[in-house]
Amino acid sequence: MIHHGDTETRSKLRHEELTEKIIGAAIEVHRALGPGLLESAYEECLCRELHLRELAFQRQVSLPVEYKSVKLDCGYRLDLVVQDSVVLELKCVEHILPVHEAQLLTYLKLAGKRVGILTNFNVATLVRGGSEKGVMRFFGSLRASVSPW
Repeated sequence: MIHHGDTETRSKLRHEELTEKIIGAAIEVHRALGPGLLESAYEECLCRELHLRELAFQRQVSLPVEYKSVKLDCGYRLDLVVQDSVVLELKCVEHILPVHEAQLLTYLKLAGKRVGILTNFNVATLVRGGSEKGVMRFFGSLRASVSPW
């Protein structure tokens, strides 16, 4: 007999394992390039690194906005979606602001995904942690929490 809680626990562990692999790839890219480049350069190199790690991904995925039961193309794009389950939002900004976190949470909601990673490549050293470290993980679409890893 499978309990619902067991399924949720396995799903969370699978997502945590996957996000660790993705974050490791982002850290590898940052170690090689450092800060100061355009977001597009980090995206290109991160795609290469994900490919080398044999992680399936889609890039610049169109994200329609559903309004009153009609899907509207408002020009939104998800930077990357890995393994059809984790949304990556890439930034090259001085500081991650609450609006950047809200953007990712809204993207998760619109895309029907539960897990997202917000990565800022414009930091001296990219490590796992809060916004000052460059990488934040979100679980859940509306009530997200920053994982304290």
